[in-house]
Amino acid sequence: MWYTLKSNSINRIKYLAFLCLACNFVFAQNEQQITATLHENAKSINIQQKITFTNHSKDTLNQIYLYDWNNAYQNKNTALAKRFAEEFDKSLHFANEEQRGNTKIISLIDKNFNPLNWKRLEADDIIKVQLKSPVYPGENYILDVTYTIKLPSAEFTGYGYNKNGRIKLEYWYLSPIPYTTDWNLYSNMNLNDMYLEPSNYSIGFNYPISLHLTTNADSITEKPVDSYIQSKLYFKNAKSVKFYLEPTKTFTTIETEHVLFKTNIVPVNISEPVSFLSLDKVSRFLNTYLDNKEQIKILISESDYRKNPIYGLSQLPSFLRPFQDQFIYELKLLKTSLNNYLLEAIDADPRKDKWVFDTIETYLMMQFIEDYYPDMKMAGNFANIWGIKSFHFSQMDFNEQYQMYYMLMARKHIDQPMSMERDSLIKFNNNIANKYKAGIGLKYLDDYNEDKIGIPVISEFLNSGNTTKENFENLLVSNSKKDINWFFNDYVNSTKKIDYKITCIKENKDSLNIRVKNKMTANVPISLYTFKNKQLVNKYWLENINDTKTINIKNNGEDKFVLNYEKIIPEYNQRNNYKSTKGFLLNHKPLQVRLFQDAEDPNYNQVFFMPEFGFNLYDGLILGTKLYNKTLLTKPFLYTIRPQYGFSSKDIVGGASVQYRQFVENSNLFLINYALSGAYYHYAEGLVYKSFTPSVSFTFRPEDLRSNKRQRLNVRAVNIERQEDTLVVLENPSYTVFNARYLNYNNDILNYKSWFIDAQVGNKFSKVSFNYEYRKLYNSNRQLNIRVFGGKFIHNNTNTNYFDFALDRPTDYLFDYNYLGRSENSGLFSQQLIMAEGGFKSKLIPQYSNDWMLTTNFSTSIYRWIEAYGDLGFVKNKHMPTKFVYDSGIRLNLVTDYFELYLPVYSNNGWEISDPSYANNIRFVVTISPRALTGLFTRKWF
Repeated sequence: MWYTLKSNSINRIKYLAFLCLACNFVFAQNEQQITATLHENAKSINIQQKITFTNHSKDTLNQIYLYDWNNAYQNKNTALAKRFAEEFDKSLHFANEEQRGNTKIISLIDKNFNPLNWKRLEADDIIKVQLKSPVYPGENYILDVTYTIKLPSAEFTGYGYNKNGRIKLEYWYLSPIPYTTDWNLYSNMNLNDMYLEPSNYSIGFNYPISLHLTTNADSITEKPVDSYIQSKLYFKNAKSVKFYLEPTKTFTTIETEHVLFKTNIVPVNISEPVSFLSLDKVSRFLNTYLDNKEQIKILISESDYRKNPIYGLSQLPSFLRPFQDQFIYELKLLKTSLNNYLLEAIDADPRKDKWVFDTIETYLMMQFIEDYYPDMKMAGNFANIWGIKSFHFSQMDFNEQYQMYYMLMARKHIDQPMSMERDSLIKFNNNIANKYKAGIGLKYLDDYNEDKIGIPVISEFLNSGNTTKENFENLLVSNSKKDINWFFNDYVNSTKKIDYKITCIKENKDSLNIRVKNKMTANVPISLYTFKNKQLVNKYWLENINDTKTINIKNNGEDKFVLNYEKIIPEYNQRNNYKSTKGFLLNHKPLQVRLFQDAEDPNYNQVFFMPEFGFNLYDGLILGTKLYNKTLLTKPFLYTIRPQYGFSSKDIVGGASVQYRQFVENSNLFLINYALSGAYYHYAEGLVYKSFTPSVSFTFRPEDLRSNKRQRLNVRAVNIERQEDTLVVLENPSYTVFNARYLNYNNDILNYKSWFIDAQVGNKFSKVSFNYEYRKLYNSNRQLNIRVFGGKFIHNNTNTNYFDFALDRPTDYLFDYNYLGRSENSGLFSQQLIMAEGGFKSKLIPQYSNDWMLTTNFSTSIYRWIEAYGDLGFVKNKHMPTKFVYDSGIRLNLVTDYFELYLPVYSNNGWEISDPSYANNIRFVVTISPRALTGLFTRKWF
C-alpha cells in the first residue's frame, strides 16, 4: 500500500522551511539533521529528521529506500520475528503490545514541501520512497520526515528499554540505504549489520533530567531546561549513532596514551591499578596493529559484548571459570573494541562481506594471545589440575580452539562458505565457526608465505582510505610472495575440505620419493616436515595436488615425515598425516584410554569410558559404563559398548553399536549411515530379550542449512530373541521383521509438519502405516496440534495381538521405545504414553487392531501450556464390526515431546473424571535420555 502524508500543521511546515533555509550542507556525502525528544514514560521518541541523500553511483535513481529497523519489532510477521522463530525463540512471538516497538510516519516531504509517496516492503522494516524528480549521479536529494518511534523491550536484542530504566538506542532513526549497483535491502535480523555509508550527523536530543546520557558523539553540549536535558551532538563521518541512557550512570571514561575508552564493562575482582594496566595493554595493542595515527575513541558496553562474546570456558560462572579475571577482562575489552571499531572503520558490506571483518578481528585476537599469553592453554588453570592435565584438551594451546570450533562444523558437514551472506548462515557458523575459519585462514597465509603478511595487510587496509572487500583481497595478493588464488577459490568462497595423506615413501640412494594423496576436494598448499631422530630437518610446501603427487627430495637420512606438523592448516583429518620409514610399529598409533570424552589427539587411537545410569522396572537401577571412540570432533567410524548391571535383575545387561557415516558433498543427499546395533535387557520380570539390528539410512537436507526441513529413508532388519516364561507359551519368542520407513519433516517452531510411511514384513504378517503430524502456533498465541494415523495389514496369520496396531499403548515388538515398564498392564508404569500408532490417552476396548485402524489426535491451547485434547478413530478387527472410538481431556504441555501430562475427561468409557480410581487414568510423557534433552538446547545452533 502506498501512502501520501500531508503536513497537518502550519507550524510544522514553517519549522521544516526554517530547517531547509538555515542549514548549509556539504553535499559530497550524506548528511542528517535530527531533532528528537525522548518521552520516558511512554517509551517513545518524537523525531524530526532531514536526510540529505547523495547518489554515489553511476545510475539515475527515481526512488530511495530507508532502513526502519525499529519497526522490526512491530508484529509477529516481520523478518526479525521469523528469524527468532527459525532459531526456536518464541519470545518475540509471545510479546505483548507494550513490549513491541513500532514506527509511525507523520509526514514525509521533499525540500519543496511536496508530500512523497512511500510504502513499506513486506518485511516491514524497509521503506520505499518514490521521488518527485530523479537523482542523477553525484547529486543529492533532501527528505524531511516527521515520525514517532515506540521503543521495544531490550529483552529481545538488547535494543530498547529494560526493567531497570536503562535505554539503549542503536539504529533507532531512519537511515538511507546505500546504492552501489543495486539496493542493499537488508532487514533487521539481529545481526548488528546495518550497511551504511558514513554520514555527518547533527542531532538535537532532549531527554528527561533523571537520566544520564553516554554516546559515541565526536562533540556534545548539554544544558538543563525544565525537566529535560537539551543536548546538541555532532558525529563526523559516522555510521552509527549510539545512545545509552541510565538512571544511574554506569559508564566511565578512561583515557590512555592511544585510546579513549567509554565503557561499562566492569573489571571483576580486579584492583583499579591492575584494571588500568589491562586497559593500557589493550590500548597499546590496538595502536600497534591498527596503526592509527590519531587517538582512537571507542564506546563499548557490556551489552555489546553479550552480542559478540568469547565462547568457550570463559563463559562459565566465575567460580568454575579456569581463567584469571584479568585475562577475561582484557579479552572482553579487546574483542568488543575490535568489533565496534571495525564496523565503523571498514566500508565493506557487513552482511555480504563479513568475512573481511571476521578475518581481522579473529587474527588480532590470536595475535594478542601470542604477544601476551603465549603459554596460555585452552583449559586455563584446569590444565594443571591432577586428573585433568593428562587430557589432550588441557594440553592444547589457547589459540587451537579457533580451529577446533570451526572443525566442529566441518566434521558435521554443516559448515558454510565464509563469503556467504550472514542472514543465510546457521547460528553456530555466524557466531563462531565462520569467524574462526576467517582468522586461521590469515594465519595459514602467514605460514604459507613464511612471513606475517597479515600484520602489514591489516595496517595498510585500515589506513588506505579504501576499506572495501575488493581492496582487502588486492592487498592480500600484493603482499603475498606466492600465488594465493586458491585461498579465495577453495577457502573463502567454498566449503571444500582439506585432507592430505602420505601414502608411500620410497628410499633411493640419494633421494626420497614421497607420494601424497589429496583425499578431499580442496586443492590448497600443504606443508611437509621431515625429521631425523626427532629433530626437524626440512620443511617443504607441496602445491597443486588434485589427486596424488610424488615429490623427490634429497635423502638426509630422515626417518619421519609429517604433513601439517604445526597444525596451522585446518585439516579435516590430521590422524593420517604421519609416516615413518622405521617400520610398522612406528606407523601404528598407541592406544590411549581416558575417563570422559576428550579432544581429538591425532597421535593416538583414543578410547573413552564414562559411567552411565538408566532405569526400567525389570532391571531396576542400571549402572555401567560406556566405552566409545567419539571425540569432541565427530568422525566417520564410531562405536559404543555399554556393559551394565541391573540391580533388580541382578544380571549383566547392556548394548553395543557400530556405525560408519558417509557424508555426501554438494548434494541434497546429505548423509548415508551404515549401522549395526544390539541390546540385552529384561522385558518382563526374570525374562530377557536380545536384539540385533543391521540398518542403513539416507538423510536428505536442503541446500539452505537454516531450513529445518529434513527427509530420511531408513531400512533395517530387526532380529529379536525373547526368553520364554515357563508358565506362558509365546507364539513368537524369536522373530525377524524387515522394516522400511520414509520420513519427511519440517521442525519449524511455528508450523511443524511431519509425516512418514512405514512398511513392515515378518514371518507371519506384513503391514503398512502412515503418520502425519501438524503443529501451528497462531498469531493469537494459540497452538493447534493435529495428528493422523492410518494402518492396514496386508496379511496377518498371527494368533495374538503382539504384532497388532495398538490404540493407546503399542506393544513395541521392535523394541524402539524407551518404555520404563514395557510389559505392564496396570500401575504407574502402564500409564506412560508413547505417542505412536493410535495415540489415544484413554484405555478403551478394543485396545488392538489386527486388520486396520484410522485415528486422529488433536489438541489446542487454552492458556499457555494448558491445552484441550481430543481423539477420534475407527478400529477394525477381523470378523468384527468397525468400532468408533473417542476420548477427550486436558493436556499439560510442559515441554513438548519431553514432559507432558494428559488428564482424561470424557470418552467411550463415559465421564472418566468421576472415576474413583481416576489417578490410574492419567497418562504421562517423559524423556530421560540425556542425548534427547541436550537436543532441546542445541537445536537453535545447528
